[in-house]
This record gives sequence, structure tokens and C-alpha cells, in this order.
Amino acid sequence: MSLDPVIAPYNASDPSATFLSSSCLDFLLIELVPLAYRVAHERDFTPQAPEANDGPSVESGSTGNRAISSGSGAVAGSSSAPRKLDEEEELDAVHIRLESLGYRVGQGLVERFSKDRPRFNDTLDVIKFLCKDLWSLVFGKNIDNLKTNHRGVYVLTDNVFRPFSRMSTEAGGQAVVRAQPFLWFPCGIVRGALAALGINATVQAEINELPGAVFQIKTLPAKS
Repeated sequence: MSLDPVIAPYNASDPSATFLSSSCLDFLLIELVPLAYRVAHERDFTPQAPEANDGPSVESGSTGNRAISSGSGAVAGSSSAPRKLDEEEELDAVHIRLESLGYRVGQGLVERFSKDRPRFNDTLDVIKFLCKDLWSLVFGKNIDNLKTNHRGVYVLTDNVFRPFSRMSTEAGGQAVVRAQPFLWFPCGIVRGALAALGINATVQAEINELPGAVFQIKTLPAKS
């Protein structure tokens, strides 16, 4: 499906217009995934509540697990070691965090850049807006290919996905596996943008060959 040239969502001739370097988003995307993993590691334990103590109150020391009692009550400490997340739990935690962040960004982008546009006629018009205007705004180019089965499924192909364009490939075939988490934030952007335009959908992405990416959108029926 061919796409028309993108129309700038701002007036570039406006002397009061403010601009931001497109590299800022590149740097943000580079750091988001490692940040999400660090947050998951920091929250990978379930602290156990201290047992009730009939003695005087316990004052927590500055070292975290140490607690000092001023009376004859027992010294309270951490009774169990932190529980480490397994690999699947860690991936789920990172995925949820990145997708949720992208969802909020997608909603904000649509609220800002679609407010002066005519009302969309149908879902396909919304998808075209996403493929042309929103994709160009976020990733600096149009979607290369859009396919649909006309039953609520849309497949968007970006042959040179911008976050992958500068990503080095490793020997041994691990590059695709390592690149997959970098799709979760963009998936959230797409889902949030659709939600802001009144379309409830699920969004999944896969990598057939770097630096390309394929996004599949499945619209869901409206809740009655």
C-alpha cells in the first residue's frame, strides 16, 4: 500500500517555533532498555514484613537491614534473603515497564499533533496517519509497507527501523534476540496512539532481519 508524502505537523516558518534534536530520541531509546533492566534488578525481591514485637519500638538504622532496639526486645533484621527474579520474570517486568512508558508517550503525541486535523473516517485512516505522520515524527521516515486483511489486522513493515540502524550485529546470531527488547517501547507508542484515537488494539513486533522490524496491529471490538 503506497503512502503519500508526510505533512509536517508544525509550521517550520514560525519564528517562535522551538525544535529539538532528533538525536535526543536516539539517545533515549539507547538508555531506556538498560534502565528498565536496572529497575527490575532493584525491585527483584519481596521484603518480608517484620514480626510483631511486644517490647519497645524498634528504630531502623542507616544500614538498611540493621535495626536497633532500646530495650529487651529482640533485634529485628531481614529474615530471608532477597528473591531473585528468573529470566522469564525479568523479561516480563522489563516488557511491561517499557510498553507502559511507550503507551503514555503515544497518547501524548496524538493529543498534541492530531488536534488540528479533520476527524478520521475509519480505522484505516487512523492507521495511515500512524504510518505517515506519527512514524515520521518519531522515527524520521514513513512506514515502508502496510498490509491489511480488512478484518482488523494490520502489518506495518519498516525495512530500516531507526533504533536498529546504528546497532552492531554480533557473530553467533544473538543480535536479533538482544534487539527484541528495543521494540517494546515503540509497541507501546503505537498502542497508546491508537487508544488516544479511540481504537483498542494489541500490538506485537518481530525482527526477521536487522535492521528491519515488523509490527502487527490487531484491533479489538469496542466494549459494550
